[in-house]
Amino acid sequence: MIQDTTTLPKLLAEKAKLYGRSKTALREKEFGIWQPVDWQEYYDRVKYFALGLASLGMGRDDKLAIIGDNRPAWIDSELAAPALGGVSVGLYQDSLSKEVAYIIGHSDSKFISVEDQEQVDKILEIKAESPEEFSRIIKVIYADPKGMTKYDDPLLISFAEIEAMGRDYEQENPGHFETEMEKGRIDDVAILCYTSGTTGFPKGAMLSHRNLLNMAERLFEIDPMRPEDEFVSFLPLAWIGEQMMSVSQSLLVGFTVNFPEEPETVQENLREIGAHSMFSPPRIWENMVSQVQVKIDDASWLKKALFNFFYPIGFRVADAKFEKKPVPLADRLLYTLGDFLIFSAIRDHLGLQRLRRAYTGGAALGPDVFRFFHALGVNLKQIYGQTEIAGISVVHRDEDIKFHSVGNPIGGTEVKISETGEILSKSASVFLGYYKNPEATAETVIDGWLHSGDAGYIDDNGHLVVIDRVKDVMRLADGTIFSPQFIENKLKFSQYIKEAVVIGKDRPYVVAMINIDFANTGKWAENNQIAYTTYTDLSQKGEVTKLIRAEVERVNKDLPEAARIKRFVLLHKELDADDEELTRTRKVRRGYVNEKYAEMIAALYGTGHDFRVEAKVRYRDGREAVIQTILRIVTM
Repeated sequence: MIQDTTTLPKLLAEKAKLYGRSKTALREKEFGIWQPVDWQEYYDRVKYFALGLASLGMGRDDKLAIIGDNRPAWIDSELAAPALGGVSVGLYQDSLSKEVAYIIGHSDSKFISVEDQEQVDKILEIKAESPEEFSRIIKVIYADPKGMTKYDDPLLISFAEIEAMGRDYEQENPGHFETEMEKGRIDDVAILCYTSGTTGFPKGAMLSHRNLLNMAERLFEIDPMRPEDEFVSFLPLAWIGEQMMSVSQSLLVGFTVNFPEEPETVQENLREIGAHSMFSPPRIWENMVSQVQVKIDDASWLKKALFNFFYPIGFRVADAKFEKKPVPLADRLLYTLGDFLIFSAIRDHLGLQRLRRAYTGGAALGPDVFRFFHALGVNLKQIYGQTEIAGISVVHRDEDIKFHSVGNPIGGTEVKISETGEILSKSASVFLGYYKNPEATAETVIDGWLHSGDAGYIDDNGHLVVIDRVKDVMRLADGTIFSPQFIENKLKFSQYIKEAVVIGKDRPYVVAMINIDFANTGKWAENNQIAYTTYTDLSQKGEVTKLIRAEVERVNKDLPEAARIKRFVLLHKELDADDEELTRTRKVRRGYVNEKYAEMIAALYGTGHDFRVEAKVRYRDGREAVIQTILRIVTM
């Protein structure tokens, strides 16, 4: 049980004392070789980094912003701050300069920990544009010295230098680290976790050690992990979903956290490590489904025949388990054979072979994707929660999985539905409030109940069913209620569709704007000898239009007549977080998209069959280009 004196750094100290040099705490792949970090080294790194910060004046309540890929240096920084009574502030590594500037300024950060030259350049760009914002910054600390030789800005300093300063500081102030760490209490703020900002500027949720550790302890009661388990950390550490596994649970349990060599090598590194648990948002699972579908299409006739024969059997077995019905003997035997011949190979290819359980959360996962993984033998479970409740309030139990629900509340958590249909939660993990925003805090937590902004209901078995965001549940002009997210998820089950935005509020019928999956659709085009040049060119090919039309027809068959898509358009570009159309966790910013594409939406509700678009596209290197094309509007 966690105590009132427990904090994340104190848990690290306990694990270092327990395991010392005998057990690997972290592992990072560099230059093709996995580099282990034992618990004692982990503790020492955090200690001397913290003391280096202390020598520069960091004290209680001071903020340390962190930006970079998943690396041990991120975790070192995150734990060093609260060891001194400070607070860490995570930022997404692909954030634009203006997003970084906003969070650094809003959080009152005094120190910035960055990964490499790319992030240093981003920080220096912000400094040049807004020098007044940087009057507060004491140091920008970089972990990777590659390319930094000629940088001479006085704000810059390396991790190695900070650690060396920490060792010197300890000589002059023996016991300082232990004394400051001991002052920490469980209700101190540990991290500022900024929300995804679907409706405006992100808000900084203040999460205490109690918030984070209560969640970890309660999840452990349902799904125990073992100290010898392996976990691969590849989702942004700025996201609460990654925090709950790579930090909270790992420090509580003591399992090993592995960091991939590069974002592009995640799949390969997952296979090498053989993780026992995995947590990913829907986009990861959707991408895996597309990957399998493409591989099967390209497979030999024998493999394709085996998959097509055993896949329906996998579905029957999965559905029987969902419905808690006995699996017929014939299906059990055939499934065992199918697992030996095809399913285990697919799981191994995806890096899921050793998984005892996998989680999805952050947004709704389509039932088709959910059933797909269970047919393959992956124990995929839904998690529901939000940043403001440290990530989790509800989860599926093993052997009690309903793909249309998100499960039952975890221990110590109450969930109820308000009179307006909104999901409310109460637990020890409910956050302390939004930083410098008491008005938003008062609107979000009322009488101890966290207002989620999600619409849902509780079924007869106590399972929570999430319908959609309250503000996104829509009514057609005739009063018919429908969930755009549900329809979008069914569309995204297609390997040829990457993103979709469904529209229909107060309209006579439902329409959709669709992004093709460029890689998979491009491969399909090549296999069918269809020449193309760019994304825009491919998306407007007549053959591609017919391909996507067939996918929309498939989805429409499973929808009530009133909620079926009547018209759609294939967008000329991918929706992008850099264009503010998506959040950094790839949630559609509906309000912004509806406003930006207002003329296109009007055309979808018109009588024409074409829409002329002239749009400015901004690339990550700052270059801009203008796209001029005619989009075809398809009527079903």
